[in-house]
Amino acid sequence: MSSRKETFVFRPEDGVPPRVGPFAHATRLGDLVFVTGQMPTDPATGLLVGGGVQEQAEQVRANLVAVLAQLDLTLDDALHVRVHLRDFEGDFAAFNERYRTWFDGPLPARTTVGVTGLAVGALVEIDLVAGR
Repeated sequence: MSSRKETFVFRPEDGVPPRVGPFAHATRLGDLVFVTGQMPTDPATGLLVGGGVQEQAEQVRANLVAVLAQLDLTLDDALHVRVHLRDFEGDFAAFNERYRTWFDGPLPARTTVGVTGLAVGALVEIDLVAGR
């Protein structure tokens, strides 16, 4: 594995929401790609989308797909997914209804945690590690 780290910052024109802090959208080291936690924000406006956890999860999915596409990857290249839910008890089952449709191949490993708050008032945030 190469020890050279590459970082990537994308634009709303790439379908990726603008950054809200000092971080890269993705970092690649060798065959691994680490994607920054994506929020349910519209790439064109940078604003939180409306709706409940399912609608917000679909926007997060779209944002993750957009970041991965810039690196010629798909969700099926995900090795590990980390999900943060603001209301774990209330949203876990509803989130899983949508999540299980996101992959065509074998499911990646996953961690889901409940949190007391997320940036921009979001209900869900997801980051992941993908392999080339």
